[in-house]
Amino acid sequence: MAESVEKLEDGIVRSAEQVSSQIRAAKEAIASVIFGQDRVIENTLVTILSGGHALLIGVPGLAKTKLVETLGVTLGLDAKRIQFTPDLMPSDILGAEVLDESTAGRRAFRFIAGPVFAQLLMADEINRASPRTQSALLQAMQEQHITVAGARHDLPKPFHVLATQNPLEQEGTYPLPEAQLDRFLMEIDVDYPDRDAERRILFETTGAEETLARGSMDADALITAQRLIRRLPVGDSVVEAILSLVRSARPGEESGETGKFIAWGPGPRASQSLMLAVRARALIDGRLAPSIDDVLDLAEPILKHRMALTFQARAEGRTIPDVIKQLKARIG
Repeated sequence: MAESVEKLEDGIVRSAEQVSSQIRAAKEAIASVIFGQDRVIENTLVTILSGGHALLIGVPGLAKTKLVETLGVTLGLDAKRIQFTPDLMPSDILGAEVLDESTAGRRAFRFIAGPVFAQLLMADEINRASPRTQSALLQAMQEQHITVAGARHDLPKPFHVLATQNPLEQEGTYPLPEAQLDRFLMEIDVDYPDRDAERRILFETTGAEETLARGSMDADALITAQRLIRRLPVGDSVVEAILSLVRSARPGEESGETGKFIAWGPGPRASQSLMLAVRARALIDGRLAPSIDDVLDLAEPILKHRMALTFQARAEGRTIPDVIKQLKARIG
């Protein structure tokens, strides 16, 4: 029995080393095209390796669309893009049934798949679509299949949604409901690049030749990595840190003095997301087990879209990142 366990552990170690090298190569390939967004690249990779979806928040022109295109090429995934607009209908995303007539005169319905049938779907400006259209995407994100005319259609594997939102222009938009926000494993802020990165962007993107993305993985390798991440061990101290952090982000006794500023907080899906994300981050760094530092670093992007502050807290000028920082300080 002990010998079989040891062989299993050796197999996990060898698989982890191989997968980790593939992921690092993919990260370097993405960074050769997307400049000055190392944290965004890492968090996006963590999300995909965890099997989740990400919400990218940033002003126009910060390479959000370019990032998704590059991820598709580098990870070997079938990538598609949908520009969300107020008049977009669910059938524009999911697909529809059409009536076909054969040469013999027989009529039958045939399903034409929509752009949601992709391994990597970019939902550009997702908050511009109506709630009806957003609800159609919600089932796809959570259930990994859609239903059209009572028939189930499974989505390809893996399936990931990277949605974008413009934080400035809110006229004519439909805020995402809390149930849909909770389906996103992370909310990733895309900030302006620093001076050196922007200098590199000027030279690399305005010359005669432009650096193109190169493939480093394929869909099967990604699925293997996602399965491996679920097998990586997590220490008791890390598990307790996850539980303490998520539970303290809810109103109640465990949040202490900070609880009076929290209107509602994250559910168990946040704990699940954090458990997977810290493993994925450890694997990207070439480690076989996550640490408490991983929990602290990933706390904000995983928790902030799953929390809301009270009127009193907003009136005092407090923000969700400030509250999360206070909660993190109690752990380490």
